[in-house]
Amino acid sequence: MTKIDNNKSSEVWWNKPLALFSQMSAWIGFPVIIAVFLGKWLDQKYQTEPWLFLATVGASFIISMVGIIRIALKSINEIDNINSNNIKDNKND
Repeated sequence: MTKIDNNKSSEVWWNKPLALFSQMSAWIGFPVIIAVFLGKWLDQKYQTEPWLFLATVGASFIISMVGIIRIALKSINEIDNINSNNIKDNKND
């Protein structure tokens, strides 16, 4: 199995991409699933079909996008830091 040495620690190369994929998938799936059930329940309780359902699903999409953007920006910053450290290390060699 291919391993990458970063800062004197070894890890399998696919750990971070798999974790990023899992986090983004969770931000897509869980808010929407919760919104579907919550929206249906609210519509049945208040007889407002389909308005509360649509509102909760719409809100869940906004929440999902905010979560995905936060994770993506954090990952981009980590990659930039790794790349800048690698460039500095290569200049010092």
